[in-house]
Amino acid sequence: MTVLSFDEGGVEVIYEGTEFRLDKALIEEAIGKPYPDVTDHEVLKIVDPTPVLSGEPRRIREILA
Repeated sequence: MTVLSFDEGGVEVIYEGTEFRLDKALIEEAIGKPYPDVTDHEVLKIVDPTPVLSGEPRRIREILA
């Protein structure tokens, strides 16, 4: 199971028991769009090679609101 915790500066990730952080700039570079416009599904795809995507994707701006 993968856990994503979003904040203004990036995402705290727990993936297969390993905790790490993806900074905002890294996410923007990897996805190719501004951090607030990136979705949770897009971040999950960076972390997990075979993600289980459920529900509608949510933009980070919506998550932080």
